[in-house]
Amino acid sequence: MLHPDLPVCNDKEGGFIPDGLPRVIDSHVHIFPGKIFSSIWSWFDQHAWKIRYQMDTTSLIKHLLDHGVSHVVALQYAHKPGISEMLNSYMAKKCNEFKGQVTGMATVFPGEPDADQILIKAFANGLKGVKLHAHVQCFDMNSPDMDVIYDICEKKGKPMVMHVGREPKSEEYHCDPYEICKAAKLEAVLKNFPKLKICVPHLGFDEIKEYKDLIERYDTLWLDTAMVLTDYFPMDNRIGLEHYRADRIMYGSDFPNIPYAWDRELKWLNQSSLSIENLEWILHKSAETFFNII
Repeated sequence: MLHPDLPVCNDKEGGFIPDGLPRVIDSHVHIFPGKIFSSIWSWFDQHAWKIRYQMDTTSLIKHLLDHGVSHVVALQYAHKPGISEMLNSYMAKKCNEFKGQVTGMATVFPGEPDADQILIKAFANGLKGVKLHAHVQCFDMNSPDMDVIYDICEKKGKPMVMHVGREPKSEEYHCDPYEICKAAKLEAVLKNFPKLKICVPHLGFDEIKEYKDLIERYDTLWLDTAMVLTDYFPMDNRIGLEHYRADRIMYGSDFPNIPYAWDRELKWLNQSSLSIENLEWILHKSAETFFNII
């Protein structure tokens, strides 16, 4: 899916969340220290799309809050060993800057020394769970290195957000997401750690049907909607979100690393045939449940 020169959409952005929508929690927002953000933007410029919102962390959080998003879930990932503690400290600092408005997730690089202690320290500093990205970190979901992370999160009651869907794939990744990211691998985790809450972003794209089936069978699995409701990526079929289990779906934007208006997905949801009850689940109740947002 990812290749150089993907389009940038010059769609008009709204000044506030669309009229008629209930409370909005954005459950998929990226924050990083400035140098890492710049490196990520450069990578996207070369291998995917031009990121429309190249903002520092404070500015991007303010942008969403000022435009009517009531709460932000901030995500990060360590692309190499040895930087997790720095990233987790940065995340805790930003959560304190926006106290009560931002839920911050820790990260760790699977297999790095003292991964369990890194997470214990992050949780003690107020971070609410863990974010991992298999495409970037190239981990095997069913490896002993991952079992350490699952075990800590399950025992501490902390949720995990794991990008383990196969798309969007890039030839520039150092591993093949189609080999390491399979719904069957995640199902093994759900069986082996039955109290661990996991969210898979992008509705599990491209194994959309497989992940839809999994949330029907497992109460510990959620999916977020980031980038797959926007008609940006080519899809074989329209996603019939009205047929999903709404209490296991949560809205996420992927802000600021997007090539279109910040509210594009919210407009899609506002114009959909979803009932107000389902919109309430997707836009805030599911995230409140998953991340324990009060």
